[in-house]
Amino acid sequence: MLVDERIVTLFKRNAHHTLTYWSLFFSFGLCIAFLGPTILDLQCQTNSTLNQITWVFFAQQFCLLVGSSVGGVFRRSLFSALAALFVSALVISVIFAIIPACSNVLVLAIAMAVSGFAMGIIDTIANIQLVAIYQKDSAIFLQALHFFIGFGALVSPLIADPFLSETGCGNHTGNQTEIVHHFRNMLRNSPIAEHNITQSHLPHEGGEKEESIVQYAFWIMALINLPVPLAVLFLMYREQLIPCCPSSMPRLLDKDELAMESQQGNEAPDVEQKEHEAAGHGSIFSCCQNDNLRGLPASFFMIHVLGGMVLFMTDGIVGAYAGFVYTYAVAPPMSLPNKTAGYLASVFWAAITAGRLLSIPLSYRFQPVRLLVVNLAGAIVTVLMLLIFYTSSVFLFVGTCLCGLFLSSVFPCMLAYTEDILEYQGCATSVLVTSAGMGEMVMQVLVGSIIQTEGSYSFLLCGVIIACIGFILFVGLLLFHRTHRNYLTGTSKKSAMAEEPAAEQNGSAKTEQTEHKEDKEAS
Repeated sequence: MLVDERIVTLFKRNAHHTLTYWSLFFSFGLCIAFLGPTILDLQCQTNSTLNQITWVFFAQQFCLLVGSSVGGVFRRSLFSALAALFVSALVISVIFAIIPACSNVLVLAIAMAVSGFAMGIIDTIANIQLVAIYQKDSAIFLQALHFFIGFGALVSPLIADPFLSETGCGNHTGNQTEIVHHFRNMLRNSPIAEHNITQSHLPHEGGEKEESIVQYAFWIMALINLPVPLAVLFLMYREQLIPCCPSSMPRLLDKDELAMESQQGNEAPDVEQKEHEAAGHGSIFSCCQNDNLRGLPASFFMIHVLGGMVLFMTDGIVGAYAGFVYTYAVAPPMSLPNKTAGYLASVFWAAITAGRLLSIPLSYRFQPVRLLVVNLAGAIVTVLMLLIFYTSSVFLFVGTCLCGLFLSSVFPCMLAYTEDILEYQGCATSVLVTSAGMGEMVMQVLVGSIIQTEGSYSFLLCGVIIACIGFILFVGLLLFHRTHRNYLTGTSKKSAMAEEPAAEQNGSAKTEQTEHKEDKEAS
């Protein structure tokens, strides 16, 4: 059997929670990739310049990062977590429904920022909840969770394409065309969207502007996303977390299959849960202010830092590659046709989606640390081979596919690995989610500026350097893992040695009491 009965039983026990979080991430993937292809139509709608409309998307990405940073604060109880997810998912649907009514670029920027903040909260809470539910078995379920992001990002451009205008606003220069290509790819676009951009900048007779119907795409997106908050609301109803609507069904945690576990040591799990919630899994700011962090070794903090830095580099590669592979392909010496180069972004995201699907059974067979070694080493070799065969268009497509496969499961594997090292008592999830978002945003800006000054060839050179730095940081993480393990071993030995004298004293006291009792009876 591909997956043993224990994993299947865990999934059945938490199926409602798990499926709800997976649907949230599918919606998250749709929202992330949906806005890019509509940039020209939104520019026409708001009568803004290209520079102004790109700042609108920056507002969304920045607030997504902020939402990811503070999202962990809602982890304090199941009610607060599900309530935050419900509100966030509902806000996304509402925002997408009202985007067609935003005729001013500032209003549109505010709407995008609010939706980005909601997406960031979903990103953090869904990861934290799955880790809290499955803990040491969370790797396989995290792989599936992040598969749904890739699947949503792959599907969403297909929804947008029928409603995109062919002509845009007209009167665009060649330099603007290149910038639009860059930003559409940077926002994870499909080759169909790239083709539409190319066509929209061709000269049109008469200079007539086509009437935009992109509002229908946003309304469809709002309808597709609407079942997600309803699913979260139904989960709250099943968990009896809605005061005005008590559920007649048993709570998911009170089923017969959990009866034996709930009867054994009811008090101990409560204490462990309180200690667990007090120890971490909050927001970045609450983690820094946690009093329980005092007295912990340096290895505890370095694991957080190094794990976050590895994802800063690897997710930075994902963002930079998706953003600039088109620019690299159409420039010399590759000089691919625009339409052909447009397929590279789709190939990359399709490979990421397939890689995350493939990693689901692999994460069951192999430990996360082994998958991380293979993925990071494979990414370095792939980008290095792309750098060597920089004139081969065939290997560019092959290397793009391999790069997506190797980078696909780094985030869920790193999340499962670091949480396991810290025994689920740290703030690894919040730190890693925030670091990954920062890396994706910073590396896009950094690599883009280097390409503009040094040329398109520096794109692959930057990829090799970033990948090597990420692998070096991962080696440092392995070393600190060993140090932290030795610390935990020494702490457990000291605790055992401290318990032995107490046990001997209790035993001697009992012996003295027994002897005294026997003497008294004899007298």
